Amino acid sequence: MKMSNNNAESSVLNIAFYPWFALGHLTSFLRLANKLAERGHKVSYFLPTKTSSKLASHNHYPDHLTYVPIDVPHVDGLPLGAETTNDASVSSAPLIMTAMDMTRDTIESHLALLKPDLVFYDFAYWIPELGRKHGFKSVHYITGYIARYAGFAAYIKATQYNSVDPPLTLPSPEVFRRRAHEAKVMASISKKAFGLKGKTLLEMFSISFQECDAIGAKTCKEMEAEYSEYVENILGKPVLLAGPVVPKTPSSILDDKLHGWLQGFGAATVIYCALGSECILQLNQFQDLLLGLELTGRPFLAALKPPKDYETVESALPEGFADRIKERGIVDGGWVQQQLILQHPSLGCFITHCGVGSLSEAMASQCQVVLMPQAVDQFINARQMSLELKIGVEVEPREDNGVFTKEAVNKAVSMVMDEDSEIGKEVKVNHAKWREFILKEGLEDSYISSFIQSLHQLLG
Repeated sequence: MKMSNNNAESSVLNIAFYPWFALGHLTSFLRLANKLAERGHKVSYFLPTKTSSKLASHNHYPDHLTYVPIDVPHVDGLPLGAETTNDASVSSAPLIMTAMDMTRDTIESHLALLKPDLVFYDFAYWIPELGRKHGFKSVHYITGYIARYAGFAAYIKATQYNSVDPPLTLPSPEVFRRRAHEAKVMASISKKAFGLKGKTLLEMFSISFQECDAIGAKTCKEMEAEYSEYVENILGKPVLLAGPVVPKTPSSILDDKLHGWLQGFGAATVIYCALGSECILQLNQFQDLLLGLELTGRPFLAALKPPKDYETVESALPEGFADRIKERGIVDGGWVQQQLILQHPSLGCFITHCGVGSLSEAMASQCQVVLMPQAVDQFINARQMSLELKIGVEVEPREDNGVFTKEAVNKAVSMVMDEDSEIGKEVKVNHAKWREFILKEGLEDSYISSFIQSLHQLLG
């Protein structure tokens, strides 16, 4: 266990976490919870009852980090036993927020007994109200890059996303400039109702940002100083940076069968494609993605959910596809060991949906990165990675409807993997630079120490 000699940091904090019921949020919050528990702070982590067993191995400091299972009420429209967005369709995901809202009394009862100093949350916008009632500070924790929230902050007073062009006051406006189909997706944020009171996501964040005591973010000033300052200035809240919070290397080993398959290919030659646990493509997009991987002529592993209206990935494969790819391609519809796959020496390219967890794992790997955003914040994440940090290339969709083609998939992979590609050389150099930075010895410890000091100051 690490504990600073600095008195401002060594005083034990009593902290609770209540993240949005989506696996990416739960695991990202948990990484920070482990960092705080490692320093000896008392951490209570609220999470759905069945999900707690799935994340049992991710609690690295059980003497200081305690899971508090929360029974998730059933909501009409959700499958029986649904706890997280992974258990629901995209269209019914807002009902998970309804279920979370229905846990408010339960959460309040726990907090009244725990008497925490601070509570970290994101979608549960009513936490600050409980904080004022029970005397704790509330921290809206951003599970990824703060740039996307700079975009939220810019629009909060307007309470709608209806423009392709971003406010000129934003740093790097090109990161926020949207294609037509992206603008439509973002506009839905100001229309789709979440929770018991039927608030839009933008309204929820507006309340949260106005009423929280501070904003925390899993990022660092070296990457996002301008965005951090922008959010702090426009929202009038302190922004506390926790650093990159790089995922810890799993103690498990890669599945023998998959390891053996990967070993059959040369170093940095295999493409790994994964679009997250919640992305369900339309059949035509699912098949074009696979046909694009086939076009590359390279070995590949695609970890994808079955497309809409299909039970299995096998039943949705393009005609003749399985025979054509034979030993050089695998399509898996289940859970895979992503971190271990990305660390395998045969991996050469990672096609990602740009979820924050996957991007963190991508940056910590030595793979070339191809960006294929699918929803909301992922568009901004992709633009940030391709235009600012320049560590990857985005699959170019059709401008009118956002559909990507097999040719576009092949082109993006070729741009980063072909030996004579100038773009490939550039992104490889930039990726190596940022990888070295985020893995630099002492960087994370320094950020966590500063973060904890800021929490003490917030309480002071």
